[in-house]
Amino acid sequence: MANERLRDALDRARVTPAELALHTETDIKTVSRWIGGRVPHPRTRFKIAKRLKEDEDFLWPGARKASPQTTDTSGIVQFYNNRGAVPATLWDRLLDAATGEVGILVYVGMFLTEKPDLLTRLRAKANTGVRVRVLLGDRNADAVKQRSHDEGIGRETISAKIDQADAFFRPLIGTANIDLRHHGTVLYNSIYRFDNDMIVNPHIYGKTAPMAPAMHVRRTSTFGLFDAYTESFEAVWDAAMTQDGGQAHAED
Repeated sequence: MANERLRDALDRARVTPAELALHTETDIKTVSRWIGGRVPHPRTRFKIAKRLKEDEDFLWPGARKASPQTTDTSGIVQFYNNRGAVPATLWDRLLDAATGEVGILVYVGMFLTEKPDLLTRLRAKANTGVRVRVLLGDRNADAVKQRSHDEGIGRETISAKIDQADAFFRPLIGTANIDLRHHGTVLYNSIYRFDNDMIVNPHIYGKTAPMAPAMHVRRTSTFGLFDAYTESFEAVWDAAMTQDGGQAHAED
């Protein structure tokens, strides 16, 4: 069966089969076989996905699971130089595939508010039993104001952005399986969890979150990065304030 996703990705990136052959050090016939449905070797898949700015798992669904296990137990699927380099298709695919857990840990996550259908999609997920948890920054927290100052955007700027994000997510309050809390922790990473996958956005002093790297991390059979960041998310969740301003309890 032809790989229509690869064909479409080539068209979107305006990369010809000849250019892809040159990039992967192969020939036109090999590229034609890939378009026709043959799956490239893992290293070649990585090179193609990077060149086309697409997610490898999107171009070849299931291929990674079929590949032999490597000695890397970190769980890193892909590393991106900045958050903006994460393909929009990956965010959508991970959310669509989630069947048990969606978790968002940010101060603001302003780019999320630019997704016009996000609230509808989160409600739909919640209606199927998916647990959706959103952690926004506490606009009055010292850590929030310090981060705003450190980024050189003014001490109150992030607080104002939190107000906007809060207004965006507020309509979700009262929906079964959806919870919104505010936290005042020093945020070392923004975390976006979708079942056993997550996008982690490590922060860099003096830089805004979109300028910092991002990692697509997946749960592994042994304790890895996914588990470490999950524990971090849960610790912030347990210490966060509920929507009415009360202190949450670990058993909530």
